[in-house]
Amino acid sequence: MRLTTEEKIELGGKDQGTINPAFGVKDGDEQPQMTVDIGDPHTESLEDAVDKGSDLVYSLNDRPPWYLCILLGFQHYILAFGGIIAVPLILAEPLCIKDNNSAKSQLISTIFFVSGLSTLLQTSIGTRLPILQGGTFSFITPTLAILALPKWQCPAPKASMMLAAQNSSSSPLQMDDSDEVWMTRMREIQGAILVSSLVQIVLGFSGLVGLVLKYIGPLAIAPTINLIGLSLFIEAGKKSGGHWGIAALTVCLILLFSQYLSKVDVPMIAYKDKKWKVFQYPLFKLFSALFGMCGAWLVCFLLTIFDVFPSKSNEYGFSARTDISLDAVTNSPWFHVPYPGQWGMPTFSVSSVLGMMAGVLASTMESIGDYYACARLSGAPPPPTHAINRGIAVEGIGCVLAALWGTGNGTTSYSQNIAALGITKVGSRLVLQTTGLLMIVLGIFGKFGAVFITIPDPVIGGMFLIMFGMIAAVGISNLQYVDLNSSRNLLILGFSTFSGLVLPTWFHSNPGIIDTGIKELDQVIVVLFTTHMFIGGFFGFVLDNTIPGTEKERGIKSWQDKAQQGNTNFCDASCYDIPYCNGIFKRFRCFQFLPFLPSFKTSEQGTS
Repeated sequence: MRLTTEEKIELGGKDQGTINPAFGVKDGDEQPQMTVDIGDPHTESLEDAVDKGSDLVYSLNDRPPWYLCILLGFQHYILAFGGIIAVPLILAEPLCIKDNNSAKSQLISTIFFVSGLSTLLQTSIGTRLPILQGGTFSFITPTLAILALPKWQCPAPKASMMLAAQNSSSSPLQMDDSDEVWMTRMREIQGAILVSSLVQIVLGFSGLVGLVLKYIGPLAIAPTINLIGLSLFIEAGKKSGGHWGIAALTVCLILLFSQYLSKVDVPMIAYKDKKWKVFQYPLFKLFSALFGMCGAWLVCFLLTIFDVFPSKSNEYGFSARTDISLDAVTNSPWFHVPYPGQWGMPTFSVSSVLGMMAGVLASTMESIGDYYACARLSGAPPPPTHAINRGIAVEGIGCVLAALWGTGNGTTSYSQNIAALGITKVGSRLVLQTTGLLMIVLGIFGKFGAVFITIPDPVIGGMFLIMFGMIAAVGISNLQYVDLNSSRNLLILGFSTFSGLVLPTWFHSNPGIIDTGIKELDQVIVVLFTTHMFIGGFFGFVLDNTIPGTEKERGIKSWQDKAQQGNTNFCDASCYDIPYCNGIFKRFRCFQFLPFLPSFKTSEQGTS
């Protein structure tokens, strides 16, 4: 039946739950209510949803009107903004570009551009689920371990000044030589990500992902993800230490919007069908990080105008000024199109590649859990094996693109954007494809990326305090499936986590302690044993698979079963098929044996 413009559906109550990045959804979280008008001629899919008894506004295959796609797509862009921009800001100092605002803006533009490309690939030919791809913190820990090697230590300020003075006769040469300091480091990281991402591609296209998952449980994932957050406390402290008052203000504002005001709906007005209408919208919950950062940013701007903060760089509180990096906006180009090899050809070393593999494997495990959660919230059936294999392979391709373009990072699925599907009730693939296009377009505007350079360090530090703490907590949340009354599990968890903190700290405080006589082997050992999450994940994996324990005790079965519970499907498994290719796959029998294609299910049925 056709509903009139006055008939509305109220969305809310018990939601599908909050996302756990590694398999699993926590049920029972109450979400704010939102009123949606369904009299629009484009919302036939919504009427179907009502008839089917679900609260989804748009499911996976639905196509919202173009203006709604842009609005919802920009919302996903804002939700991912904090995580994506954090990556180049963290890497700025170890890459030796702390004061090079032009380089920072180029990195920000590049990472947004590549994230858009990867999102389009994942939603079009990957899993084809509405998943946003962006920079990953899993790669930051091994990156910091690589850049901490003596050969990549930043030169002293005097050395940089002498280098600039020697080339003062030629300004182009001076620019090239000063940029070469950080570009050589970037090329090393590019090479490590490029080679290590090939492992992810092989895991996906060969179908080994399903085999590997049988041996990886919560006790291996929990310390791995937990240590990603815990190992970054120094970075958060450095940024926040510039002015603890501003950092605390940022934290308080984010907590205010995301927690205390999360269930407060803001009345908003829209003009539709020749009359004004009022609807309720969970504004604070959706944009809590953005509002928190912008609020603290505004306070810093006002205190800078009234000259409350000191004007000398050696005084406490100077880093909270908003006029320190204004030259980044004025000097950056209006348009900057990132391209492969813009920093030069990547360099390769065995130690860097092996260290980065720890980040690749951690990112892979996180993403698999995201696929199940995203399918549940978008009205799709649990992802079949071929879709998971293809999704991981495409993520590897996205990491290769990130390495070629030079973001200093890889790409992975963003859990916060999947959580937004449960709040907005919009699981359309087209919305996330629109987000990818927006990220590409906005990544080309050089001044747009340069504006974010003016965010004061204490504001960024406050955001880090919340963000890194959440990452650590996400790791711990995997333990909900494990028997924590078991001394076996407590031993594995405690030893793997504590070792992941102790060993890297000891290696950092004893440089040069490893001397095997083979320089390359020394670097491999140092990088691996200074990567926190590698240590924790390695010990967790080995101990969990060697110490006797039942599947119920280890939590593996309930961990995997939880992901497939409670789906209300609006589409069949064909939603995971690659468009326009089904006829080809069915025509040739050879495609039945490729584990990343939809036709693979035919061979599976034939052998069962």
